[in-house]
Amino acid sequence: MNRRSYKKEKKKSSKKRKILTVSLIIVASLLISLTTYAAYLTKKAETAADNAFEVVDRVKPPLREEKVEPVNDNISVLFVGIDDSEQRGQGDTNSRSDALMLATLNNTSKTVKLVSIPRDSYVYIDEVGYKDKITHAHAYGGTRASIETVEDLLEVPVDYYVKMNFDAFIDVIDALGGIEAEVPYKLLEKDENDQRTVQLQPGLQELNGREALALARTRKLDNDIERGKRQQMILSSIIKKASSASSFTKYGDVIEAVGDNMKTDLTFDEMKSFFEYIKGGIPQIDTLTLDGYDDMSTGTYYWKLKEESLDETRDILKSHLGLQPETSNISDNASDTNSNYAADDRN
Repeated sequence: MNRRSYKKEKKKSSKKRKILTVSLIIVASLLISLTTYAAYLTKKAETAADNAFEVVDRVKPPLREEKVEPVNDNISVLFVGIDDSEQRGQGDTNSRSDALMLATLNNTSKTVKLVSIPRDSYVYIDEVGYKDKITHAHAYGGTRASIETVEDLLEVPVDYYVKMNFDAFIDVIDALGGIEAEVPYKLLEKDENDQRTVQLQPGLQELNGREALALARTRKLDNDIERGKRQQMILSSIIKKASSASSFTKYGDVIEAVGDNMKTDLTFDEMKSFFEYIKGGIPQIDTLTLDGYDDMSTGTYYWKLKEESLDETRDILKSHLGLQPETSNISDNASDTNSNYAADDRN
């Protein structure tokens, strides 16, 4: 090799080393930034969780003999959406529940079963000692009455609860940059201020928080069962979006969105244990509905639950929680959308 070729080769080698050095610096900087951001998010989330933490004083003894832990046990979580916002100003104790969904989580299979309870379901409410719409349980006795009514109805323990109002629902979805959802028909629906301002066209589309809330609430053109299915679909879409890598940088906004608009008896450490369910991708979520029929015999509308469907749902939930031997998986009382929201993402 002559002197000129040697210098040329040395220059190329030096240039490669510089590129490699710069690349390593960039990667190291990114890792440091991500680590710092993750630590910042953890601290921020811990503060938010502490602010949201609220234990419910139970009147009736819980159905569990011992306290369970999400990291080790099969558990259930009751999601309570109340029809209140800062603008409506009804106050937590006076609000009805606009959505009630019970999720059971199996720690072995890392699967979820999600049952939506129609808001007009005619059930016994121990708080007042008579039957009424389940939506009224929260107005009668707050979170405690809702939990105890659901336990009486489904005959399974409610281990934890998460309660959010309209503001939190809207802000979380907006913080995630919207969600994808199927709108079944053209609709003009009320917004969070009870003004009929939200217009949607049918089809699969991206929805912001206000639009998703309108879709979750509407029931004028169908019924509570279809409304429950839409709420299940929206919750699954939120989980899918929040689990995506693209949402990592949005977690700070999501945490802020929750703010003072969420209450739960899950501690921060218990919340963190749920990450085990999304390590391998979005978990399999099977949805269940409670069959029934319309009843106006008293002059007031109720959704009368069919006992056979109710019994079947109870068996499925008990089996999933390991409280009785495994029964058949999901049968005719489950929604047609049971086909596992996350199936495509897991393959």
